[in-house]
Amino acid sequence: MCGIAGFIDFKKRADADMLGRMTDVLAHRGPNDKGYEVLEHPQASIGLGQRRLSIQDLSALGHQPMHFAHLSLIFNGEIYNFKEIRADLEKLGYTFQSSSDTEVLIKGYHAWKERVLDHCIGMFAFVLFDRQEEKVVLCRDRAGVKPLYYYWDGSTLLFGSELKSLCECPFFPKQIDVKSMSLFLQYSYIPGPYTIYTDTRKLRPGHLLELSLNRAVPEEREYWNVLNAYRQPLTGLSEQEVLQQTEELMLSAYQYRMVADVPVGVFLSGGYDSASVAAMLQSGTSSRIKTFTIGYKEKQWDESAEARKIAEHLGTDHHEWIIGPEDARGVLEHLPEIYDEPFADNSTVPTTLVSKLASQHVKVALSADGGDEIFAGYHKFGQSLSYTSQLPRGVQTALSTMMGWVNPEVIPYFNKKYNFASRYEKMKLIWASGKPQEAMKYIAQYLTESEVARYTGKQLDNYKTNFDLNGELSAVNDPLNRLLAVDYKTFLADNNLVKVDRATMSVSIEGREPMLDHRLVEFLARVPASLKVKNNTNKYILKQIVHKYIPPALMDRPKRPFIAPLQEWFRDDLKEQMQYYLSPERLNRTGLFDAAQIQRLLQQYLSGGKVSHQKLWNILVFQLWYNRWIAKL
Repeated sequence: MCGIAGFIDFKKRADADMLGRMTDVLAHRGPNDKGYEVLEHPQASIGLGQRRLSIQDLSALGHQPMHFAHLSLIFNGEIYNFKEIRADLEKLGYTFQSSSDTEVLIKGYHAWKERVLDHCIGMFAFVLFDRQEEKVVLCRDRAGVKPLYYYWDGSTLLFGSELKSLCECPFFPKQIDVKSMSLFLQYSYIPGPYTIYTDTRKLRPGHLLELSLNRAVPEEREYWNVLNAYRQPLTGLSEQEVLQQTEELMLSAYQYRMVADVPVGVFLSGGYDSASVAAMLQSGTSSRIKTFTIGYKEKQWDESAEARKIAEHLGTDHHEWIIGPEDARGVLEHLPEIYDEPFADNSTVPTTLVSKLASQHVKVALSADGGDEIFAGYHKFGQSLSYTSQLPRGVQTALSTMMGWVNPEVIPYFNKKYNFASRYEKMKLIWASGKPQEAMKYIAQYLTESEVARYTGKQLDNYKTNFDLNGELSAVNDPLNRLLAVDYKTFLADNNLVKVDRATMSVSIEGREPMLDHRLVEFLARVPASLKVKNNTNKYILKQIVHKYIPPALMDRPKRPFIAPLQEWFRDDLKEQMQYYLSPERLNRTGLFDAAQIQRLLQQYLSGGKVSHQKLWNILVFQLWYNRWIAKL
């Protein structure tokens, strides 16, 4: 695990000092080693920088940039099956000086070019300079576990594992993209490929960006797309056969993520996803796996007791930390540094703190993101299907039209209910569209487009995102699977994976995602909805497997998200920070909000009104980010 950064500069303005700054700002991602080189080409200067967190081959032989023949490589991530790939390359006559996966990757590319990706099980982002073909290739793994950002202005390509690397470049403009800001306010994150800055993009998962040094035209190409897996015919396997193959793939994926030359642990929340990881790994070893849990002093949010019981049943070496608002206060001011574009998932606080806890014991931590996407765990999937199918299409259209005639704020009784106006607006939009994927898009929004216009004082245009897929979904093999595919390409990639990568890397540990092994994803994409949700039980397949290792009595309880109790904290212990950054003075300094509207919302919230705290949290996070990266407030 590392941080990478660099440039391809056709004007040759960038130099080694700038490369050093771009790289060293990522020291938290790689405290064990650093390397930077500026390589010259007649058309451009190529800067390659890397900060290394030593996980495989702790010796100096894993130093980067790594060179072989006409290739130079910087690499962030892990190739878990590198030993098998190495054996195949040795049969072709390649020899190896190190035991690192980086050397396997560069020699694999030498042997097979881009087809080396077909051999790789892993998470990765890399940049490769091919002097023979006079091109630079940027690549990101299939799921997008590892990040890679780039900026292109027609003459210079800047890239980095985090946006803060690009900010170290004196000619990076740092101009806010207001369309991306609108997306952030709606979803609490910015869906790819967009970022908060203009002309700056996330390299999309499963894509390559190739820049010819002779033509100076970057071209992005897809090498893997989860939609292609969901377009395959549904499996004809029996339930028992599906359970058996799923368990075998899970076990293989989980065991691969234990490959390391340093200690490895597991984040254990108490839910089925993380329990499956801990259970299957602990069952295969006599040593005690280290597990880590965050709990809350507010009992209604706390799942630490459940996680502790699971850990005791499995016999893991369990560690927990019960946190309160004072711990959250210590994290809040650091969030804009950790998440260097606006990012308001309300579990950033516990994820950062559980990473801090784990860093005292291990260098690698396994998370369990992706379980809800591949096994159908979120309630929003069923809601999206039922909201658009329970009534005839004509009735939906008529109801949507009539709802447009009534202001929800004047409807007696209901206008006092929690977040009623937003929910009313969403149902109006859902029934107007009649499409499950559109329904899921609106369910996912914390602020609707009309609310964004109200709180910014202007109507902002929106980018099209993977929420807006339409014809691309027509060949998907099952209505539920369409929604799983969209969620995989949106919330999973640009929210959950961002959250875990930045939180773990902020304390210099490597976060791994065993449930996102592409072999498991591709198999489950062919499993029908009738097995993913059976007898009104979400995650039916996963639950049947987990019950082989953990008694149902320890597991079966209402699903609770892994979030911090911000709703209580911001009315009491953290109220001062909320009031400070959302004051009219500071909102006006930002110049992007209607201060009066936000003050009205804030006062309604603080007085106990049925207001979604996430709306204010999104705006607060933006203000915190602006204060750190644009101008002091």
